[in-house]
Amino acid sequence: MRNLLGVCLFLVSLTSLSQDAKALLEKVGKTTNSYKNVYIEFTHKLENTVAQLHQQTSGKVTMKGDLYKFEYMGSERIFDGTKIYTIFQEDEEVVITLPKQDDNSEILTPSNILSFYENGFTYEMDIVQNVENRKIQFVKLTPIDSEAELKYIHVGIDTATNHIYKVIQTGKEATITTITVSKMETNQSISDQLFTFDQNKFKEGGYYISEPK
Repeated sequence: MRNLLGVCLFLVSLTSLSQDAKALLEKVGKTTNSYKNVYIEFTHKLENTVAQLHQQTSGKVTMKGDLYKFEYMGSERIFDGTKIYTIFQEDEEVVITLPKQDDNSEILTPSNILSFYENGFTYEMDIVQNVENRKIQFVKLTPIDSEAELKYIHVGIDTATNHIYKVIQTGKEATITTITVSKMETNQSISDQLFTFDQNKFKEGGYYISEPK
């Protein structure tokens, strides 16, 4: 009976932690959705000790509803609500694509960086860290799909603001991807022109433009 009671208490504890984790993520989603727009600066770190891969870069993204402008590793990506424009400055090339309806929700993209966790995962509370006098509560997400490329994701949340501070993705091939938000601004004065691609400007600039047929 004692063993059975212990198992029951353990299961109740796990259920409670799962509910707490989901409730915290829902707070993040509610807070994020309340903003008219969001601007984020971040660092992106990629590590794989087996392959001796260590890479760190930075980027920034502005989002307004489904629209976004993303700047990362010398390229820009603009989504105007219909098409995605990827601009490679060094190669003087623009690739125009249509958004894929079957994009894998595990993969962080500019359009889902603040909401990727909403579907396809189980949740549980993890460690708490103090970062520059801020309480960062981590939530562990485990993909429901057993064939997923990721083992799990840790989402670090600033409990004072309900903003995402850090996302750590651990892959099954020993690759760890860490995205850390270094700056976040909300409800700025942003024109929709920011998310408009001026095709004539780039054609006149000598850019090669690849469009879907």
